[in-house]
Amino acid sequence: MNRGVAVTGIGVLTPGAPGTAGFWETVCGGEPTFRTITAFDPGRFRSRVAAEIDFEPARYGLTPRQLRRMDRAAQFAVVTAREAVAASGLELSALDPGRTGVVVGSAVGCTVSLDREYSVVSDSGRLAVVDPAYATPHLPDYFVPTSLAREVAHDAGAEGPACVVSTGCTSGLDAVAHGVEIIREGGADVMLAGATDAPISPITVACFDAIKATSPDNHDPVGACRPFDGTRSGFVLGEGAAMLVLEELEAARARGARVHAEIRGFASRCNAFHMTGLRPDGAEMAVAIEAALAEARVPAEGIDYINAHGSGTKQNDRHETAAFKRALGPHAYHLPVSSIKSVIGHSLGAIGAIEVAASTLAIEHDRVPPTANLRHPDPECDLDYVPLTARELRVDTVLTVGSGFGGFQSAMVLSAPGRWRS
Repeated sequence: MNRGVAVTGIGVLTPGAPGTAGFWETVCGGEPTFRTITAFDPGRFRSRVAAEIDFEPARYGLTPRQLRRMDRAAQFAVVTAREAVAASGLELSALDPGRTGVVVGSAVGCTVSLDREYSVVSDSGRLAVVDPAYATPHLPDYFVPTSLAREVAHDAGAEGPACVVSTGCTSGLDAVAHGVEIIREGGADVMLAGATDAPISPITVACFDAIKATSPDNHDPVGACRPFDGTRSGFVLGEGAAMLVLEELEAARARGARVHAEIRGFASRCNAFHMTGLRPDGAEMAVAIEAALAEARVPAEGIDYINAHGSGTKQNDRHETAAFKRALGPHAYHLPVSSIKSVIGHSLGAIGAIEVAASTLAIEHDRVPPTANLRHPDPECDLDYVPLTARELRVDTVLTVGSGFGGFQSAMVLSAPGRWRS
Protein backbone atom coordinates (compact mmCIF):
# COMPACT_ATOMS: atom_id res chain seq x y z
CA MET A 1 0.00 0.00 0.00
CA ASN A 2 1.29 3.47 -0.90
CA ARG A 3 0.88 5.18 2.47
CA GLY A 4 0.97 8.95 2.30
CA VAL A 5 3.94 10.50 4.10
CA ALA A 6 3.69 13.93 5.67
CA VAL A 7 6.30 16.46 6.70
CA THR A 8 5.21 17.63 10.15
CA GLY A 9 8.39 19.25 11.46
CA ILE A 10 11.28 21.15 9.90
CA GLY A 11 14.66 22.11 11.34
CA VAL A 12 17.23 24.02 9.28
CA LEU A 13 20.65 25.50 9.97
CA THR A 14 22.37 27.38 7.15
CA PRO A 15 24.44 30.54 6.68
CA GLY A 16 22.46 33.68 7.35
CA ALA A 17 19.74 34.06 9.96
CA PRO A 18 19.39 31.04 12.29
CA GLY A 19 16.67 28.40 12.34
CA THR A 20 14.00 27.50 9.80
CA ALA A 21 12.36 30.92 9.82
CA GLY A 22 15.74 32.62 9.41
CA PHE A 23 16.66 30.25 6.58
CA TRP A 24 13.48 31.05 4.66
CA GLU A 25 13.97 34.77 5.19
CA THR A 26 17.55 34.47 3.96
CA VAL A 27 16.89 32.52 0.75
CA CYS A 28 13.86 34.62 -0.17
CA GLY A 29 15.79 37.82 0.51
CA GLY A 30 18.21 36.87 -2.26
CA GLU A 31 21.31 38.32 -0.59
CA PRO A 32 24.22 35.83 -0.85
CA THR A 33 25.90 34.84 2.42
CA PHE A 34 29.35 34.33 0.90
CA ARG A 35 32.57 35.70 2.36
CA THR A 36 36.28 35.01 2.46
CA ILE A 37 36.85 31.85 4.51
CA THR A 38 37.45 32.50 8.22
CA ALA A 39 37.61 28.89 9.50
CA PHE A 40 41.29 28.68 8.48
CA ASP A 41 43.80 30.70 6.48
CA PRO A 42 42.74 30.17 2.84
CA GLY A 43 45.57 32.18 1.31
CA ARG A 44 47.22 29.27 -0.51
CA PHE A 45 44.03 28.09 -2.26
CA ARG A 46 42.59 28.89 -5.68
CA SER A 47 39.07 29.39 -4.27
CA ARG A 48 38.99 31.26 -0.97
CA VAL A 49 35.25 31.95 -0.68
CA ALA A 50 32.63 30.02 1.29
CA ALA A 51 29.22 30.30 2.95
CA GLU A 52 30.00 29.82 6.64
CA ILE A 53 27.60 29.52 9.57
CA ASP A 54 28.28 31.76 12.57
CA PHE A 55 27.48 28.87 14.88
CA GLU A 56 27.20 29.40 18.63
CA PRO A 57 26.74 25.89 20.14
CA ALA A 58 25.81 27.15 23.62
CA ARG A 59 22.82 28.94 22.12
CA TYR A 60 21.42 25.55 21.13
CA GLY A 61 22.03 23.86 24.48
CA LEU A 62 24.95 21.68 23.44
CA THR A 63 27.04 20.72 26.45
CA PRO A 64 30.85 20.90 26.67
CA ARG A 65 30.97 17.10 26.62
CA GLN A 66 28.89 16.98 23.46
CA LEU A 67 31.10 19.57 21.83
CA ARG A 68 34.23 17.61 22.73
CA ARG A 69 32.75 14.41 21.31
CA MET A 70 30.78 15.54 18.25
CA ASP A 71 32.10 16.77 14.95
CA ARG A 72 30.65 20.03 13.67
CA ALA A 73 28.43 18.13 11.22
CA ALA A 74 27.01 16.02 14.06
CA GLN A 75 26.31 19.17 16.06
CA PHE A 76 24.38 20.60 13.12
CA ALA A 77 22.35 17.39 12.79
CA VAL A 78 21.39 17.27 16.47
CA VAL A 79 20.43 20.95 16.58
CA THR A 80 18.21 20.73 13.49
CA ALA A 81 16.60 17.47 14.65
CA ARG A 82 15.69 19.14 17.93
CA GLU A 83 14.10 22.06 16.09
CA ALA A 84 12.16 19.72 13.79
CA VAL A 85 10.81 17.66 16.70
CA ALA A 86 9.79 20.76 18.63
CA ALA A 87 8.03 22.15 15.56
CA SER A 88 6.17 18.88 14.98
CA GLY A 89 4.47 18.96 18.38
CA LEU A 90 5.47 15.35 19.01
CA GLU A 91 6.53 14.16 22.43
CA LEU A 92 9.04 11.52 21.44
CA SER A 93 9.21 10.21 25.01
CA ALA A 94 5.54 9.25 24.73
CA LEU A 95 6.09 7.20 21.56
CA ASP A 96 7.32 3.65 21.15
CA PRO A 97 11.08 4.26 20.71
CA GLY A 98 11.34 1.16 18.55
CA ARG A 99 8.94 2.76 16.07
CA THR A 100 10.97 5.98 15.75
CA GLY A 101 13.91 5.98 13.36
CA VAL A 102 16.68 8.19 12.03
CA VAL A 103 18.30 8.54 8.62
CA VAL A 104 21.01 11.13 8.03
CA GLY A 105 22.62 11.95 4.71
CA SER A 106 26.20 13.19 4.44
CA ALA A 107 28.72 13.41 1.62
CA VAL A 108 31.91 13.95 3.59
CA GLY A 109 31.06 12.91 7.15
CA CYS A 110 33.20 14.29 9.97
CA THR A 111 35.65 16.11 7.72
CA VAL A 112 36.46 19.01 10.03
CA SER A 113 37.48 16.72 12.90
CA LEU A 114 39.36 14.30 10.68
CA ASP A 115 41.31 17.12 9.06
CA ARG A 116 42.13 18.63 12.46
CA GLU A 117 43.15 15.32 14.04
CA TYR A 118 45.36 14.33 11.12
CA SER A 119 47.16 17.63 11.48
CA VAL A 120 47.72 16.87 15.17
CA VAL A 121 48.93 13.27 14.88
CA SER A 122 51.15 14.05 11.88
CA ASP A 123 52.55 17.25 13.38
CA SER A 124 50.95 19.30 10.59
CA GLY A 125 52.01 16.77 7.97
CA ARG A 126 55.66 16.64 9.00
CA LEU A 127 55.50 12.97 10.08
CA ALA A 128 54.97 10.29 7.45
CA VAL A 129 54.23 7.81 10.26
CA VAL A 130 51.73 9.48 12.55
CA ASP A 131 51.85 9.34 16.34
CA PRO A 132 48.55 7.91 17.69
CA ALA A 133 49.43 9.03 21.20
CA TYR A 134 48.24 12.50 20.27
CA ALA A 135 44.89 11.36 18.85
CA THR A 136 41.60 12.20 20.56
CA PRO A 137 39.76 9.18 22.00
CA HIS A 138 36.82 10.17 19.80
CA LEU A 139 38.78 9.72 16.57
CA PRO A 140 37.08 6.36 15.75
CA ASP A 141 33.72 8.16 15.73
CA TYR A 142 35.00 10.55 13.08
CA PHE A 143 36.09 7.67 10.85
CA VAL A 144 32.66 6.01 11.00
CA PRO A 145 29.98 8.24 9.41
CA THR A 146 27.19 6.28 11.13
CA SER A 147 28.13 8.22 14.26
CA LEU A 148 26.06 11.06 12.78
CA ALA A 149 22.86 8.99 12.89
CA ARG A 150 23.80 7.59 16.28
CA GLU A 151 24.13 11.06 17.79
CA VAL A 152 20.71 12.12 16.50
CA ALA A 153 19.10 8.86 17.62
CA HIS A 154 20.68 9.05 21.08
CA ASP A 155 19.59 12.66 21.53
CA ALA A 156 16.02 11.89 20.44
CA GLY A 157 15.71 8.53 22.20
CA ALA A 158 14.99 6.82 18.88
CA GLU A 159 15.56 3.06 18.84
CA GLY A 160 14.10 2.18 15.45
CA PRO A 161 15.88 2.02 12.07
CA ALA A 162 18.99 4.21 11.97
CA CYS A 163 21.43 4.69 9.13
CA VAL A 164 23.53 7.11 7.11
CA VAL A 165 23.06 7.61 3.35
CA SER A 166 26.13 8.81 1.45
CA THR A 167 25.58 9.35 -2.27
CA GLY A 168 27.58 12.53 -2.76
CA CYS A 169 25.59 15.67 -3.42
CA THR A 170 22.29 13.78 -3.62
CA SER A 171 22.76 12.38 -0.09
CA GLY A 172 20.21 14.69 1.54
CA LEU A 173 17.52 14.09 -1.03
CA ASP A 174 18.15 10.35 -0.96
CA ALA A 175 18.14 10.24 2.86
CA VAL A 176 14.73 11.91 3.06
CA ALA A 177 13.45 9.49 0.43
CA HIS A 178 14.77 6.53 2.45
CA GLY A 179 12.90 7.81 5.49
CA VAL A 180 9.74 8.02 3.40
CA GLU A 181 10.16 4.43 2.22
CA ILE A 182 10.64 3.13 5.78
CA ILE A 183 7.32 4.68 6.80
CA ARG A 184 5.56 3.46 3.65
CA GLU A 185 6.68 -0.11 4.26
CA GLY A 186 5.60 0.04 7.90
CA GLY A 187 9.08 -0.09 9.43
CA ALA A 188 8.51 3.00 11.58
CA ASP A 189 5.79 5.44 12.59
CA VAL A 190 8.06 8.48 12.80
CA MET A 191 11.34 9.16 11.00
CA LEU A 192 13.81 11.94 11.63
CA ALA A 193 15.24 12.30 8.14
CA GLY A 194 17.61 14.80 6.63
CA ALA A 195 21.28 15.54 6.12
CA THR A 196 24.29 17.41 7.41
CA ASP A 197 27.71 18.45 6.16
CA ALA A 198 30.40 20.79 7.45
CA PRO A 199 32.98 20.54 4.68
CA ILE A 200 34.73 23.91 4.97
CA SER A 201 38.19 22.56 5.73
CA PRO A 202 41.57 22.62 3.94
CA ILE A 203 41.22 19.11 2.54
CA THR A 204 37.80 19.76 0.97
CA VAL A 205 38.81 23.11 -0.47
CA ALA A 206 41.95 21.51 -1.93
CA CYS A 207 39.93 18.71 -3.54
CA PHE A 208 37.57 21.09 -5.32
CA ASP A 209 40.47 23.35 -6.28
CA ALA A 210 42.06 20.39 -8.03
CA ILE A 211 39.10 19.94 -10.39
CA LYS A 212 38.34 23.69 -10.59
CA ALA A 213 34.71 23.20 -9.59
CA THR A 214 34.58 26.08 -7.11
CA SER A 215 34.55 29.76 -8.01
CA PRO A 216 37.91 31.57 -8.12
CA ASP A 217 36.20 34.99 -7.91
CA ASN A 218 37.80 35.84 -4.59
CA HIS A 219 37.70 39.59 -5.34
CA ASP A 220 33.89 39.51 -5.19
CA PRO A 221 32.75 36.94 -2.60
CA VAL A 222 29.07 37.99 -2.67
CA GLY A 223 28.87 37.58 -6.46
CA ALA A 224 31.01 34.45 -6.70
CA CYS A 225 28.17 31.97 -7.36
CA ARG A 226 25.97 32.75 -10.37
CA PRO A 227 23.84 29.74 -11.42
CA PHE A 228 22.49 29.87 -14.98
CA ASP A 229 24.43 33.08 -15.65
CA GLY A 230 26.64 33.26 -18.71
CA THR A 231 29.54 34.61 -16.62
CA ARG A 232 29.43 31.91 -13.92
CA SER A 233 32.69 30.34 -12.78
CA GLY A 234 31.77 27.56 -10.34
CA PHE A 235 30.02 26.94 -7.05
CA VAL A 236 30.69 28.30 -3.57
CA LEU A 237 31.23 25.76 -0.81
CA GLY A 238 28.76 25.96 2.06
CA GLU A 239 27.80 24.12 5.22
CA GLY A 240 24.57 23.31 7.02
CA ALA A 241 21.90 20.78 7.87
CA ALA A 242 18.19 20.12 7.63
CA MET A 243 16.18 17.47 9.45
CA LEU A 244 12.51 16.70 8.91
CA VAL A 245 9.94 14.86 10.97
CA LEU A 246 8.14 12.42 8.69
CA GLU A 247 4.91 10.64 9.65
CA GLU A 248 2.27 8.57 7.94
CA LEU A 249 -0.22 11.13 6.61
CA GLU A 250 -3.41 9.81 8.17
CA ALA A 251 -1.72 9.28 11.54
CA ALA A 252 -0.48 12.87 11.46
CA ARG A 253 -3.96 14.14 10.68
CA ALA A 254 -5.47 11.97 13.40
CA ARG A 255 -3.29 13.60 16.05
CA GLY A 256 -4.09 17.07 14.70
CA ALA A 257 -0.58 17.74 13.44
CA ARG A 258 0.24 20.63 11.17
CA VAL A 259 1.07 19.01 7.84
CA HIS A 260 3.49 21.22 5.92
CA ALA A 261 3.58 19.09 2.79
CA GLU A 262 3.24 15.56 1.51
CA ILE A 263 6.12 13.72 -0.15
CA ARG A 264 4.52 11.97 -3.09
CA GLY A 265 7.22 10.58 -5.35
CA PHE A 266 10.94 9.96 -5.64
CA ALA A 267 13.37 8.34 -8.03
CA SER A 268 17.13 8.10 -8.44
CA ARG A 269 19.29 7.07 -11.37
CA CYS A 270 23.02 6.81 -12.08
CA ASN A 271 24.52 7.63 -15.47
CA ALA A 272 27.61 5.37 -15.07
CA PHE A 273 29.33 7.88 -17.31
CA HIS A 274 32.10 9.78 -15.51
CA MET A 275 33.30 10.36 -11.96
CA THR A 276 32.58 14.10 -12.11
CA GLY A 277 31.27 14.76 -15.63
CA LEU A 278 27.71 14.96 -16.97
CA ARG A 279 26.25 14.31 -20.38
CA PRO A 280 24.80 17.56 -21.77
CA ASP A 281 21.49 15.97 -22.81
CA GLY A 282 20.35 15.44 -19.20
CA ALA A 283 18.92 12.02 -20.05
CA GLU A 284 19.48 10.35 -16.67
CA MET A 285 18.06 13.24 -14.65
CA ALA A 286 15.11 13.34 -17.03
CA VAL A 287 14.44 9.63 -16.42
CA ALA A 288 14.58 10.21 -12.64
CA ILE A 289 12.11 13.10 -12.95
CA GLU A 290 9.74 11.04 -15.08
CA ALA A 291 9.88 8.14 -12.61
CA ALA A 292 9.26 10.44 -9.63
CA LEU A 293 6.25 11.97 -11.38
CA ALA A 294 4.91 8.51 -12.18
CA GLU A 295 5.22 7.39 -8.55
CA ALA A 296 3.57 10.62 -7.41
CA ARG A 297 0.80 10.21 -10.01
CA VAL A 298 1.32 13.83 -10.99
CA PRO A 299 1.42 14.94 -14.65
CA ALA A 300 4.21 17.19 -15.86
CA GLU A 301 1.67 20.01 -16.09
CA GLY A 302 0.94 19.61 -12.38
CA ILE A 303 4.34 20.97 -11.32
CA ASP A 304 4.22 24.61 -10.17
CA TYR A 305 7.89 25.21 -9.32
CA ILE A 306 11.26 23.50 -9.72
CA ASN A 307 13.88 23.77 -7.00
CA ALA A 308 16.95 23.24 -9.16
CA HIS A 309 20.29 21.73 -8.25
CA GLY A 310 21.70 24.95 -9.73
CA SER A 311 25.29 24.64 -8.56
CA GLY A 312 26.68 27.33 -10.82
CA THR A 313 28.91 25.18 -13.02
CA LYS A 314 28.36 25.25 -16.77
CA GLN A 315 28.01 21.52 -17.18
CA ASN A 316 25.45 21.18 -14.38
CA ASP A 317 23.31 24.17 -15.38
CA ARG A 318 23.09 23.03 -18.99
CA HIS A 319 22.58 19.40 -18.00
CA GLU A 320 19.55 20.06 -15.80
CA THR A 321 18.09 22.65 -18.16
CA ALA A 322 18.09 19.93 -20.83
CA ALA A 323 16.63 17.44 -18.34
CA PHE A 324 13.72 19.72 -17.45
CA LYS A 325 12.85 20.19 -21.12
CA ARG A 326 13.19 16.49 -21.82
CA ALA A 327 11.06 15.34 -18.87
CA LEU A 328 8.45 18.10 -18.74
CA GLY A 329 8.13 19.05 -22.40
CA PRO A 330 6.64 22.46 -23.26
CA HIS A 331 5.52 22.95 -19.65
CA ALA A 332 9.17 23.50 -18.68
CA TYR A 333 9.04 26.89 -20.40
CA HIS A 334 6.14 28.02 -18.19
CA LEU A 335 7.67 27.02 -14.84
CA PRO A 336 9.62 29.14 -12.36
CA VAL A 337 12.96 27.48 -11.59
CA SER A 338 15.48 28.70 -9.01
CA SER A 339 18.63 27.80 -7.11
CA ILE A 340 19.00 28.54 -3.40
CA LYS A 341 22.71 27.63 -3.67
CA SER A 342 23.12 31.12 -5.10
CA VAL A 343 22.39 32.42 -1.58
CA ILE A 344 23.58 29.78 0.92
CA GLY A 345 26.20 27.92 -1.09
CA HIS A 346 26.60 24.23 -1.83
CA SER A 347 26.75 22.23 1.39
CA LEU A 348 27.40 18.99 -0.52
CA GLY A 349 25.41 16.12 1.02
CA ALA A 350 23.32 18.42 3.21
CA ILE A 351 21.96 20.62 0.46
CA GLY A 352 19.43 18.09 -0.86
CA ALA A 353 17.63 17.97 2.49
CA ILE A 354 17.85 21.75 2.81
CA GLU A 355 16.24 22.02 -0.62
CA VAL A 356 13.45 19.65 0.44
CA ALA A 357 12.85 22.05 3.35
CA ALA A 358 12.83 24.99 0.91
CA SER A 359 10.37 23.17 -1.36
CA THR A 360 8.08 22.50 1.60
CA LEU A 361 8.22 26.14 2.67
CA ALA A 362 7.50 27.30 -0.90
CA ILE A 363 4.28 25.28 -0.78
CA GLU A 364 3.39 26.59 2.66
CA HIS A 365 4.05 30.25 1.87
CA ASP A 366 3.16 30.36 -1.85
CA ARG A 367 6.49 31.96 -2.53
CA VAL A 368 9.43 31.03 -4.77
CA PRO A 369 12.97 32.02 -3.71
CA PRO A 370 15.09 33.78 -6.33
CA THR A 371 18.30 32.87 -8.09
CA ALA A 372 20.76 35.46 -6.79
CA ASN A 373 23.40 37.08 -9.04
CA LEU A 374 21.58 36.09 -12.25
CA ARG A 375 22.12 39.19 -14.40
CA HIS A 376 23.48 37.81 -17.69
CA PRO A 377 21.48 34.66 -18.52
CA ASP A 378 23.26 31.92 -20.43
CA PRO A 379 21.45 31.61 -23.81
CA GLU A 380 21.65 27.81 -23.44
CA CYS A 381 19.74 28.09 -20.14
CA ASP A 382 16.55 29.62 -21.48
CA LEU A 383 13.98 28.80 -18.79
CA ASP A 384 12.47 31.09 -16.16
CA TYR A 385 15.12 31.08 -13.44
CA VAL A 386 13.47 33.72 -11.18
CA PRO A 387 16.37 36.19 -11.22
CA LEU A 388 17.25 38.31 -8.19
CA THR A 389 13.81 38.71 -6.55
CA ALA A 390 11.48 36.21 -4.86
CA ARG A 391 8.15 35.65 -6.54
CA GLU A 392 4.68 35.33 -5.00
CA LEU A 393 2.53 32.70 -6.69
CA ARG A 394 0.32 29.73 -5.91
CA VAL A 395 2.57 26.72 -5.27
CA ASP A 396 0.80 23.40 -4.76
CA THR A 397 3.38 21.00 -6.18
CA VAL A 398 7.17 21.21 -6.33
CA LEU A 399 9.82 19.20 -8.12
CA THR A 400 13.22 19.26 -6.43
CA VAL A 401 16.27 17.63 -8.00
CA GLY A 402 19.84 16.78 -7.14
CA SER A 403 22.92 15.83 -9.12
CA GLY A 404 26.02 14.28 -7.59
CA PHE A 405 29.53 13.19 -8.46
CA GLY A 406 29.58 9.62 -9.66
CA GLY A 407 26.57 10.25 -11.87
CA PHE A 408 23.82 10.23 -9.23
CA GLN A 409 20.59 11.94 -10.31
CA SER A 410 17.64 12.21 -7.92
CA ALA A 411 14.20 13.81 -8.12
CA MET A 412 11.40 14.27 -5.59
CA VAL A 413 7.84 15.54 -5.90
CA LEU A 414 6.17 17.29 -2.96
CA SER A 415 2.66 18.71 -2.78
CA ALA A 416 0.26 20.51 -0.54
CA PRO A 417 -1.42 17.88 1.68
CA GLY A 418 -4.19 16.07 -0.17
CA ARG A 419 -3.57 17.94 -3.44
CA TRP A 420 -3.43 14.83 -5.63
CA ARG A 421 -5.64 12.52 -3.58
CA SER A 422 -9.23 11.82 -4.63
